[in-house]
Formats: sequence, C-alpha cells, structure tokens
Amino acid sequence: MDAVMKGLVLAIGTFATMFWRNLIGIGLSGAIYLRKRSPWPSRATMKIHLARGLLSTAMGFLFFWGLGRVPLAQAIALAFIAPLIALFLASILLKEEIGPRTVAASLVAFAGVLVIFYGQAQADLGRDALIGSLAILVSAVLYALNIIIMRRQALVADPLEITFFQSVIVTFTLGLLIPFAGIDLPGAVHWPWILFAALLAVASMLLLSWAYAR
Repeated sequence: MDAVMKGLVLAIGTFATMFWRNLIGIGLSGAIYLRKRSPWPSRATMKIHLARGLLSTAMGFLFFWGLGRVPLAQAIALAFIAPLIALFLASILLKEEIGPRTVAASLVAFAGVLVIFYGQAQADLGRDALIGSLAILVSAVLYALNIIIMRRQALVADPLEITFFQSVIVTFTLGLLIPFAGIDLPGAVHWPWILFAALLAVASMLLLSWAYAR
C-alpha cells in the first residue's frame, strides 16, 4: 500500500490521494457493514471511533506527505519507531507486561532508526527530504497512540464497524478542509490505483482490527 500511495502522492498530491482513497473506502466497507444492519455503536464506542479517526487523519497525512519526499525504504524504516513507542505506551496505558528482552531489542531497533536518520542528514538529500523525515517521525509517534486506541477499539467493535467508521470520519474531516486545501478530480489513469489503494487499506484495517482483538 505504501508503494501505491507514494506513486499517487507524487501524481495527484497527498490531500487528494487520502480523500479519494477514503471516500472509496466508505463504499467498500459500507457495502458489507450497512447490509448487516448492526446496532448503532454506543456513545462510548463512537468516542473511540472519533478519536482514532481524527488521529488517523493527521497521522496518515504526515506519513504520506513525508513519503512523497523520502525514499520508500527509508520512510518505512523511520516509521518503525511506532511499534517501539507503542510497547511502552501499552505498559503504561493498557498495563501489559513487557519483558527485559523486549525492552533491550526495542532500544537496539531505536538506535538503528537514529543511524538511518543521521545517515540521511550526512547524505545531504536536501531540505525536503529532511522535513519529510521529520513528518514521518511525528506520524510514527501518532501511530503509536493509534495502536493503543486500536487495541481498545478492537475489544468493543467488530472489524467491519471499525473500518467503516474510520473511513467515514477521515473522509468527513478531510472534506471540511477542501475549501482551504482545494481538490480536483483525478485523471482516468489514476482511478484504478486509487481503487487498489482503497482495497489494500480496507483489507489492512479489517485484518489489524481482527488481530488486535486477539
């Protein structure tokens, strides 16, 4: 999905890519979720959906914006700090036990991320690449929080509900920004890739939601 999204970001921009992908995501997930006629989520569950949807909007925009300015492999490597941060947040917020080996391995992995970031600075890839890397690192911190919310969300809602409401909230949030950001209809050549990106996004959300519940 990251490879497809990078191509789209370079072609039509970050905002348009995210908006159209999530709009199609509403149709894909809603076609199944709404047909089930499940009970409307409780107020407490809707608050979790809203919190994660808003967080995902900022997180996704920063990551994909940075992805358009940083080599793909490097961007993914920098984003690996997210699960490392999430480990410690899980210990604090979810009271999950983390063993000493996990802590040690996380520190080694984090050192690796610092080496990558330092290497980029020395390589002088340009100001855009440096700012893009910073955007990815901020996105990774937000994604760590997202992982914690996802875990709580998966315990109170099924994967279809989570996927549908995330698509709705992200699309609605981006829609509010259209008067300021502006948006155009993508060309015909881009629509198959946007659909493909939406399919991958919906599939990944379903799988992650199912997994985090377990």
